Amino acid sequence: MKSEYDLLVIGGGPGGAIAARTAAEAGLSVCLVEKRPAIGAPVRCAEGIGKKLLHEFIEPDERWIASDIRRARIIAPDGTAVSLEESMAGSEVGYVIERKIFDRELVWNAAEAGSDVFVKTRASAPIMEGGTITGAIIESCGETRRVHADVTIAADGVESKFARWCGINTTVPLREMMTCAQYLLTNIDIDQTCTDFYLGNYVAPEGYLWIFPKGRRSANVGIGISGRKSTEGNRAKDRLDRFVKERFPEGKIIEYIIGGDPVCEPLDCTVADGLMIIGDAARVVDPLTGGGIYNSMFTGRLAAGVAAKCISGGLCSRERLMEYDETWRRSEMGRVLERNYRIKEFFITLSDHHMNTLAKSLASITLSDFSVKTLVKELTKRNPALLMKLNELKTTLN
Repeated sequence: MKSEYDLLVIGGGPGGAIAARTAAEAGLSVCLVEKRPAIGAPVRCAEGIGKKLLHEFIEPDERWIASDIRRARIIAPDGTAVSLEESMAGSEVGYVIERKIFDRELVWNAAEAGSDVFVKTRASAPIMEGGTITGAIIESCGETRRVHADVTIAADGVESKFARWCGINTTVPLREMMTCAQYLLTNIDIDQTCTDFYLGNYVAPEGYLWIFPKGRRSANVGIGISGRKSTEGNRAKDRLDRFVKERFPEGKIIEYIIGGDPVCEPLDCTVADGLMIIGDAARVVDPLTGGGIYNSMFTGRLAAGVAAKCISGGLCSRERLMEYDETWRRSEMGRVLERNYRIKEFFITLSDHHMNTLAKSLASITLSDFSVKTLVKELTKRNPALLMKLNELKTTLN
């Protein structure tokens, strides 16, 4: 490990890997550090990503494609199932991937592009010079060293510690932190081409339960509920256990993971002098679905591109790096985050009765151009009882 780099990336997930590769391909000297001893493990993800979104960054490889998803089903509290075929559902269907292999390939690509990569290596504090972040204190294999960089990218996940050490409030409000539990189940009967999403205040209050196939008789079966709904006997794991016992009594648990997923608005600002924040650390997780793989890669690539430009020009101030923050907010991804946050805030207020009503309406809708926006407009016309609330939401989407 050298003592100076153009770019220091903290975190070896998809966002950090894409940032490192992009910067190295632009000719920068890059150091990527990952605190865990192995890239991609442990997995804290349902592992789904849209096909078109994935193709922006990497060609699919059968080594890390677990299932090719052709449709998605939304199941209301009363059992009403709404099926969205691949031609309609867009990014809601795609691939269920093997993150352990996928993440490693992304980091390998970064290394092949010229990045230095260090695992079981953590940033323990930022290096600050006159209010500017100029690198980090790095701990690796019992040794501590100072690594300086023109720009540091925080890609260290939910409630980023590094950004917080730099003076940025990364705390997610309790009600907007999904508490999640997931099993990898085998020996279960599923449709391996379909993802299922279960809604309802009994099943998953202010969240949803998912079944993401990983082959013929295996699937990620998980749940995310609002932190404020997590009470004794009704925590995420309790609810997941009840569902599995009822739906998959013969299922065998071969992996169990827990974690948190932010479903809040992004950070107010994702740059500072010498610092850029990407992916989950920037809270750019989709607040409606909880998905974040694509958004991490998108912000990683964008941040690296802006960093390269600023480093080349010799100015890496907050003002110069703001191009990154402003660009992702104006992008389609940024607009979707803003829209989906408002929709999420609406949906968490619905009773099971209202969810059932909406599901029945949706089941009867044929949309040539399916999207969340057109869906809300259609539902507005078909549900007079919800007209006021939906019109309020519709106004925010125009």
